Amino acid sequence: MKAEGRLRILAVSDQVVEPLYSPRAREWLAPVHLILSCGDLPYGYLEFLMEVFNAPLFYVHGNHDRPELCADGRIRLAPQGGQSLEGIVVWEQGLLLSGLGGSRRYHPEGSHQYTEGEMWVRVLRLVPRLLWNRWRYGRALDVFVAHAPPRAIGDAPDLAHQGFAAFRWLIHRFRPRYFLHGHVHFHGCRPIFQIGPTRVINVFPYYLLEL
Repeated sequence: MKAEGRLRILAVSDQVVEPLYSPRAREWLAPVHLILSCGDLPYGYLEFLMEVFNAPLFYVHGNHDRPELCADGRIRLAPQGGQSLEGIVVWEQGLLLSGLGGSRRYHPEGSHQYTEGEMWVRVLRLVPRLLWNRWRYGRALDVFVAHAPPRAIGDAPDLAHQGFAAFRWLIHRFRPRYFLHGHVHFHGCRPIFQIGPTRVINVFPYYLLEL
């Protein structure tokens, strides 16, 4: 935690926010101590946010993430300097972070798309580490970062935007303080749900979380 007792986390997803994609973003929003990406954003945008706020980036992939061709001919598969949370647990600034990207599979050859069964396998692979965290720290997880929402918690009826039941189980079983996701675009009031001790937040297109 920061000395002043407040940790400011910028969570982003799905859509570039022009005021953030500006050198003046620091004047507008700083300080930002940590950046979390829920996917479907240009890698250059995420790298810019890291630079302008001088903050570490942790990310998962969205279903529209693709390799990007750089001006020098290199192929970029992820934001340079960021750290993937896909299927791992990270200790950062006093927080236990983990994440799983991707959406429901709606195209046979789609990238970062999963059936419910495939997502269950990914979630269950996290269980040993989460149990160890609970024994070691007294809690399994602080913030879980996903692209898709949990099933029937802020998702949509069409297959591409349905959430995962495996995420609902993870919330009930391991009770993270926050479950952050994107993928479902909305207009009006931000969808925020309280599931026991877990606050589920759709961060599209950005959300400032203060702890």
